[in-house]
Formats: sequence, C-alpha cells, structure tokens
Amino acid sequence: MTIHFKYEKGQVMQALRYHFISRPEIRIMIILVNVFALASLILYLMHKITPLAFVIGATLWIILMISFWFVMPSVVYRRAATFKDSFSMNFNEDGFTLGHERGSRSWQWVSLSSFIESPNFFHLYFDSRSFFLVPKDGCKDENEVYELRHLLKDKVKKKK
Repeated sequence: MTIHFKYEKGQVMQALRYHFISRPEIRIMIILVNVFALASLILYLMHKITPLAFVIGATLWIILMISFWFVMPSVVYRRAATFKDSFSMNFNEDGFTLGHERGSRSWQWVSLSSFIESPNFFHLYFDSRSFFLVPKDGCKDENEVYELRHLLKDKVKKKK
C-alpha cells in the first residue's frame, strides 16, 4: 500500500499536543500540578493560605498548560523541516519506505517500538522520543485507513 501526503499545520499541532500529553512523565506532572492547584484553592477558601499563595499556584497551573498546549508544539513544528515536505510512504509485509524529492529510506517493522493512533495520524515510535507522524489524510479512503491500522497492529505493538 502506498500513500502520499503533505502535512497541515493545524493537524500537526494537535498531533504534537497528543504526543506530549500521552507521555507518562508529563501526564504525572499535570496531575500533580492540578492536585496542587485544587489544594491551594481549597486552602484559600478555608482561609488557611494567603491570596498570594493561591495566585502563585494558579499561575503555575496556567503556565504549565500554556507550555504543553501551545509553546512546546510550536517549537517542535518550527524546528522540524519535515513538516514542510511532501512524502510518499510504501507499506508492505517486510517494512515501510518513506520517500520525498531528496531521497528515500526504508525500515523493517522491528525498528518500531510502538505506535499510537490519534484522530488524524498514526504515530510511529522508533523509541520513546523519536517518532514519525503518518497522516490518515494520505490514505485514499476509510478502507485504506482500516488496512493500514490492521497492518500496524499486526506488525507493531500498540503503545498503551
């Protein structure tokens, strides 16, 4: 199966948000900051802490959410030239090949550690930090998305 695609900024930004939020260490940090913000609100309402302490907790929460939702995806998008190119990808039983106007590269399925599916992409992970986004828009129709999904499920373990 061969797909052709070019990235759309809005979809890539959403996929990068999905990637960051799905990281276990970031998820734990967000939970801890949310608990801290709720605790500071409750303590403030009970008059156990000063308004300054509550404002500092709320500011920490706002900064964290802005950084994961806007700043980090923007930085990654701007730094990666990949999102400006057009690609073709060929998937077969042995592996997959990624190509664009400057060349191509092939990988065996064993080089992928896992994959996840988001609303617009398949995230192919080589390791915990290195991944490639494959847009579902590159597929001709829903049947091709279905075929690609099942090929990935058969060849790569799905990330939990």
